[in-house]
Amino acid sequence: MNRKPILPVLAIAVFCAACQPKVQIVPSEKPIVIELNVNINQEIRVRLDQDVEDLISENPDLF
Repeated sequence: MNRKPILPVLAIAVFCAACQPKVQIVPSEKPIVIELNVNINQEIRVRLDQDVEDLISENPDLF
């Protein structure tokens, strides 16, 4: 086998691989701060008319 034609191709491949950019992820010195101001209000209002209250008291098995 003649290895001379392979050497220039190998040298070009190594040279191109060395020119690839380097990507780095550097963490920040400061911590990440997430401020949440959440106000959750939940109100359940049940209003029954006097007629409905009377109906329920007369028929407890209705519900």
